[in-house]
Amino acid sequence: MRFAAGGLVVLLLAALAARWLANDYLFFAAFVVLQFVVLATAWNILGGYGGYVNFGTGAFVATGAYAAVALQKLADLPLPLLVLAGTAAGAVLGSALGLLTLRLRGIYFAIATLAITIILETVVLNWDYVGGARGITLDRPHEDPFFGTYNRMLVVLMAGMAVVAVGIARWVGVSAFGRALSAIRDSEDAAEACGVPTLRRKVQAATLSGAMMGAAGAPLPLYLSFVDHTAAFGLNYAVSAMAMPMIGGTGHWIGPVIGAVLLGTAQQAVTVTISSEVNVLITGLLLIGFVVAAPRGILGWLGR
Repeated sequence: MRFAAGGLVVLLLAALAARWLANDYLFFAAFVVLQFVVLATAWNILGGYGGYVNFGTGAFVATGAYAAVALQKLADLPLPLLVLAGTAAGAVLGSALGLLTLRLRGIYFAIATLAITIILETVVLNWDYVGGARGITLDRPHEDPFFGTYNRMLVVLMAGMAVVAVGIARWVGVSAFGRALSAIRDSEDAAEACGVPTLRRKVQAATLSGAMMGAAGAPLPLYLSFVDHTAAFGLNYAVSAMAMPMIGGTGHWIGPVIGAVLLGTAQQAVTVTISSEVNVLITGLLLIGFVVAAPRGILGWLGR
């Protein structure tokens, strides 16, 4: 009940800010941070609870983004259907990834997720319908009747998606499904011996994680009014989605939120004051610092 009340407060504050604040850059930064919250939370389901490190976040974001682009170009569907399409596309990719690669473990699984990203990027580069290497510009409304601009409405939408994603992760953490993933993370052989259907649970986790990442990617081309392979398959997605749960603390629903807010805010501050090219450097330095000083993240350091 308290979480639901907190989520409603977050949505109300986002709506009021979108209605009354004048600084448009704050909304661009808020969109990025909220998208990071969804991505970090999604990564944590498979990587934090299950212990399987996924370097393919960019593939899932791009899958959601290009699913929305293809359907918007085909039938000019309304925004909710585009987000649902991105969610479904991410779920399909996550399920396929799970069935194909989750029998691998450790670094072999991580390399397989990276390879899938490269394969999908090559497909997009040669798919002229969604712009190919040139990218594609989307026609979408510039104004919104309530929030003033379409981009502000998308920020409120992303706030709602972040609340839903965190709510799902919170449920996973206390459910039998989450306990099965934790058992797989601690010892997959022991979990299998105790009757946990390990492959099924891993595929389910990959599907859920992929669906959330695809949903986070679907509004991206509409927010930017343009998308190409560089924006959709950006290295920053893969690095940040892994770094944020590690900074905040993996294996708990609030850890990725803390890491996403901290890292996302730092990156946006660096973008304004120094350069956007320094973002990945800042991510790397923060990750190294936390691995050395607080290997279990902020939550682990506080608990100690």
